[in-house]
Amino acid sequence: MRVIVVTTENLPGYVIEEALGSVFGLVVRSRGLGGNIAAGFRSLVGGEIKEYTEMLEDARKQAIDRLVANAAKMGADAVTMMRFDSSEVGQTMSEIVAYGTAVKVRKATS
Repeated sequence: MRVIVVTTENLPGYVIEEALGSVFGLVVRSRGLGGNIAAGFRSLVGGEIKEYTEMLEDARKQAIDRLVANAAKMGADAVTMMRFDSSEVGQTMSEIVAYGTAVKVRKATS
């Protein structure tokens, strides 16, 4: 089953028939000790800390995958108003959550 994910309230070309409720995908990630040390050295000289950028990009992708899986379990065809939120858990972990509204849709007729 394909679940469409949009950041908008409406889905162009579709009519929302039913809002099924809130849906989310949650990931908590931590760099390994080696990654934290490398990132620490990189932060001393400034610039992008690629170790953390890659970790957070992967975490966002995984959060969306979990969001889609949870929406499909609810019987949703789409997720509207998708957003990300993030926070730190302790000093070494990052929490990423993707959330939105699971909906049932149908193709709009002209």
